[in-house]
Amino acid sequence: MERLRALGIGTEPDPDFDAFAAKLAQITGAPFAMVNFINDREQYFAGLFTPSSTQRGAALQAAQASEHAGVSRTMGLDHGFCPHVVVRRKALVLDDVCDYPRFVGNPVIDKLGIRTYLGAPLIDRTGTALGTICVIDTQPRSWGRAGLNTIKGLANELVEQLNRRPQR
Repeated sequence: MERLRALGIGTEPDPDFDAFAAKLAQITGAPFAMVNFINDREQYFAGLFTPSSTQRGAALQAAQASEHAGVSRTMGLDHGFCPHVVVRRKALVLDDVCDYPRFVGNPVIDKLGIRTYLGAPLIDRTGTALGTICVIDTQPRSWGRAGLNTIKGLANELVEQLNRRPQR
């Protein structure tokens, strides 16, 4: 939390992070993308991209009436997959989340209709795992080595931007 405060990252949406999330979605072809920072209480999506149409994201949009096309900017630490990425400190590829018994009971699978996840940690120059970048889809996808390399490369790109950010 201290490192996030020093970087000026709090609980407010950031247009730069929203733009980066849009870039993630465009490059990967995923309908949902996030720049996610994790503190001791929750996950915060400082960058968020969701589809503008309700066709692909109907389950997600119906599940949460909120500020950005149906997706809330916050999520509990026991929801989703990003906290696992931060703890592991390495990328996580789930072609079909239902194939992994460890995640089958995760609330976001049923609540939001997530079927695939691709995420990588944001580890800054101090060695602190600040959060993740990730993309999700409501359909299973085979990300393969190319998807893994893409998400890791994009995480490195964002970390470089964070490292250049002025300290508070």
